[in-house]
Amino acid sequence: MVRAAVVPAVGSPLEITEIELPEPGPGRVRVRLAAAGVCHSDLSLSDGTMRVPLPAVLGHEGAGTVVSVGEGVTHVAPGDEVVLNWAPSCGKCHPCSLGEVWLCADALAGANEVHARRADGGGDLYPGLNVAAFAEETVVAAGCVLPAPSGVPLADAALLGCAVLTGYGAVHHSARVREGETVAVFGVGGVGLAAVQAARVAGASKIIAVDVSPGKEALARGAGATDYVVAGERTPREIRSLTGKQGVDVAVECVGRAVTIRAAWESTRRGGRTTVVGIGGKDQQVTFNALELFHWGRTLSGCVYGNSDPAADLPVLAEHIRAGRLDPGALVTERIALDGIPAAFDNMTAGKGGRALVVF
Repeated sequence: MVRAAVVPAVGSPLEITEIELPEPGPGRVRVRLAAAGVCHSDLSLSDGTMRVPLPAVLGHEGAGTVVSVGEGVTHVAPGDEVVLNWAPSCGKCHPCSLGEVWLCADALAGANEVHARRADGGGDLYPGLNVAAFAEETVVAAGCVLPAPSGVPLADAALLGCAVLTGYGAVHHSARVREGETVAVFGVGGVGLAAVQAARVAGASKIIAVDVSPGKEALARGAGATDYVVAGERTPREIRSLTGKQGVDVAVECVGRAVTIRAAWESTRRGGRTTVVGIGGKDQQVTFNALELFHWGRTLSGCVYGNSDPAADLPVLAEHIRAGRLDPGALVTERIALDGIPAAFDNMTAGKGGRALVVF
């Protein structure tokens, strides 16, 4: 038996309880978690913004050590350190055939399969976003584990599974920020801070961090922001005033709310790019008129998992970390135990801090 964080139903409080895991069958891997990041997507699963089978063990950003493997697993072995990949690609569907593995049609198929059982006899549990990282141990499909990069502590490697990969990918793969360009990042939680770091790595000449909380300015500047704007009705005007009245070349929205998507769009220069990373609900309607779409000539694009291929991108991120260009640890503002996840959700809802990290 192991302890885990379970969401019983949409809107229900998280429960820290004991669960029973099966031994890994063919093509499966059992992992003992070292650390797991608390991401806003976990909150979205809990409150029903994103729909998955419930009750479920949450957590999708983690790293740990292989305990055992099932038949047919050859790329990792017991004792290996691994990073969890919550969106493994099938390699067969249409997006995968185009090389767009982040859009794999079957990436979340594992979320529909029973993962474990409650030890108190309460029934079957599903794995949230495939990997159920909010647990002392987990059993996942072989495609959900990637060898951890050498020279990167496991606690830092945990953040590669979502925050760093998503923030870096949003800047380098989706927005394709070029050296000398100006960038605004809306929302400086874990993903936003990673995007700020990535913009610095890309050589952006000006990086404007935007958040509702004045208290995040030091975090943002520490990640590489040159300017900080407290979000409000005048945000687009403030950003234009910081960029010679032009607006930024690239705006990266990491919140997922209609008002921030619209503000990011209005903060982008004519002909610039607006990339939406944040996951919003169906009720978050964003409107544009036909004339402004023509006049401004901006590009608005969604971004899934940083438009990244984890197997290809993890070695690149590791090299940046070893060279000191990226610092996953700087995203972490709180290290907690499993019991601290509900409070971390409350802090996220209130817009406080960067990434909370569960350390096992």
